[in-house]
Amino acid sequence: MPPDAAAGTTRPMLNDPRFLPSVDRAALIAAFLTPLALMHAHGIAEATVSVAAVCFLLRCAATGAWGWLKTPWVVLGLAWWAWLVICSLPIPALSLGEDGPRGLAQGAMALRYPMFAASLAFGVLRDERQRRWMFNLIAGCAAYVAVHLVFQFIFGVSLYGVPKAWDTLLTGPFGTARAAPLMARILPPTIIPFAARYLDRRFLPYIILLGGIAVVVIVGQRIPVLIMIGSVATAALLIRRMRPMALAGLALMVLLIPSFAVISPKTYEHMVTRSETMAAGFAVGAYGEMYNRAYEIGRQNPVSGLGFDGFRVGCPDPRYFRPSFDGSVPDGGGKDICWNHPHNFYAQALADGGVPGLLLFCAFGLACLIRLGRGLWRDPDPMRVGLFAAMLSQLFPIQSTPSFWTMPMSGWFYLLLGWAMAEAHGRAKPQ
Repeated sequence: MPPDAAAGTTRPMLNDPRFLPSVDRAALIAAFLTPLALMHAHGIAEATVSVAAVCFLLRCAATGAWGWLKTPWVVLGLAWWAWLVICSLPIPALSLGEDGPRGLAQGAMALRYPMFAASLAFGVLRDERQRRWMFNLIAGCAAYVAVHLVFQFIFGVSLYGVPKAWDTLLTGPFGTARAAPLMARILPPTIIPFAARYLDRRFLPYIILLGGIAVVVIVGQRIPVLIMIGSVATAALLIRRMRPMALAGLALMVLLIPSFAVISPKTYEHMVTRSETMAAGFAVGAYGEMYNRAYEIGRQNPVSGLGFDGFRVGCPDPRYFRPSFDGSVPDGGGKDICWNHPHNFYAQALADGGVPGLLLFCAFGLACLIRLGRGLWRDPDPMRVGLFAAMLSQLFPIQSTPSFWTMPMSGWFYLLLGWAMAEAHGRAKPQ
């Protein structure tokens, strides 16, 4: 990792010349262990994320290199986090911190996520070689999950003997149906650069891109398929020579999805028939009622929301029961529709931080996309395009999402964000 320099000279925290190399080495190891731990060891991933963040802050304190704090996406991300902490203060008289000291502690600890992204963007992955290593790790994770998914699609169980979820959805090497959301996020920054690298080959780029699309489709989950479509469309828009492949991918989906009616009727029912039913009854469905509940929490607490994890606390509270969007269900489903989060980043930001929290989150997401997309139209580097597509799909407001602060998907979000920012800042002068 190159030495930082801010405002002139470095100012070592300790006289021991081994201090900074040791800190850098620990951060590097923690960062490279994170994608591996996110696969099956979420507790370890919590530790590696924290270690990388702390090591980065130690380096900054030792060298005085705090210039990265002026970066817009960092400023807005930290402002959003700080507002969430303020809203989590346990002050009942001000209707703050409905979850009490627990919510405040969790909100404060959430700082590790944006700091982890910053540690990757401005520290660990500043070097081109380290970024290539991260690419290899993520590509390896994608290949590992893909092999399990294909095996499970053919034989009914993964290589570990894990069966399908609910006898319908492929789980890959996991015990739950989280393979498709993961693949929809890590495939774009891996298969798009791979396919672009071999554009001069006649069939290889098609095999790479169409194979990745097929792997997501066979899992049988709606939102990951839509995310993958959006990512491939983004790549085709920016990389002209990939447009024929994108059209071929769309044609593959048009052919593959209806074929499930014969190949796997249960998967077809889940992906198509159930989607049509859910769309028709969205107002009184689980997602519609959760979004409605989050809106009501934000409407009654427009300034502060309910603090960290506010939706989980407020959802079963009768004072937030309101008629469904179409007015047909007087209590909006009551407690029966409650979950730990509202399955949408923007609804969660509103419930947790009120209108200011929602606006800060929107500003943070927009700042991230602006920085990641800068220069891509005139110079569409495939790696940056893949990462931009991955982040754009995750921040798209109309979709069902996991909680923003829960492993493993929160870890993947900030890992991809930090890696993407490292690529975007890669040729910039040291902060």
